[in-house]
Amino acid sequence: MQNVHTETMTPGHTNAEVALVPDRKRGFLNLLWGVFTANAGMTVGICIIAFFVLVALIGPFFITISPDILTNDLSQAPSIHHLLGTTQEGQDVFSRIVNGARLSLLTSFTAAAGATILAMVVGLVAGYCGGWVDDSLSLITNIFLILPGMPLAIVIASFAVHGTGTIIVVLLVTGWSWGARVLRAQTLSMRNREFVTAARTTGEGLGRIVFAEILPNEIAIVASSFVGTFIYAALAEVALEFLGLGNTSIASWGTILYWAQQHNALLGGEWWEFVPAGLCVALLCTGLSCVNFGIDALANPALRTQSKRQKKNRKAVA
Repeated sequence: MQNVHTETMTPGHTNAEVALVPDRKRGFLNLLWGVFTANAGMTVGICIIAFFVLVALIGPFFITISPDILTNDLSQAPSIHHLLGTTQEGQDVFSRIVNGARLSLLTSFTAAAGATILAMVVGLVAGYCGGWVDDSLSLITNIFLILPGMPLAIVIASFAVHGTGTIIVVLLVTGWSWGARVLRAQTLSMRNREFVTAARTTGEGLGRIVFAEILPNEIAIVASSFVGTFIYAALAEVALEFLGLGNTSIASWGTILYWAQQHNALLGGEWWEFVPAGLCVALLCTGLSCVNFGIDALANPALRTQSKRQKKNRKAVA
């Protein structure tokens, strides 16, 4: 007798719908894996960023020494008891690095996300609407483009209340204009495409056309803009806190460098007070830059073709 395989289905679901569920999950996982292994730069960058994210999320739970506690071990070099030494006030540098990663990453990510959202709204609306809307938004964008970002951030932060919130707002205000300009230029070339004209003909509203029709075709540009803004925000956040414009009582990579400067750690040869924090900033920005280059390679057909050609040449030589 032939065995008949039966499958239990929930009411309202067809065989095709049930079969598609695992395929969609596999498709999404394959997509993530494809992005991760798209090129060497993307893989290295994602690994570096993932490492710092894990340190920021779970690292503080494994640290037994408070980053703010003062001990009698003053200006101690790295040892088994203090992996990265101590400051002139007896604070454990390793504990401050791990706990400071959370604040530094959160501040940079929030500022970059806010600046990217603002750039998307301004760039897409200006490029699609045209006319006086485009002229007005382009004028504002051009003003922020010609203003030097870092000096403007220093001036604004100097007159505002010193703190993390102020730094986030300052970085958001000074970091959105470049992305808006690029998105506007791309939207200008897409607003008369067939699918946009069809959506306009069917009576779709401005928000639907801009964010549901045009935006999905510019995801690579948005992602690249976000990563570039993240790099700027990470460096600017450390610079502002190094100048004492942040909350110096809270441990972050910038405040670690600020107190190292106040303690004249460089002149005293106490390299462990500033080198670890500086290396963390450099590695994070390196990882973000690798991801940015990887996004460019994925979005640019010429770069993909060049990469494939190089792989074929390596195989031929081997």
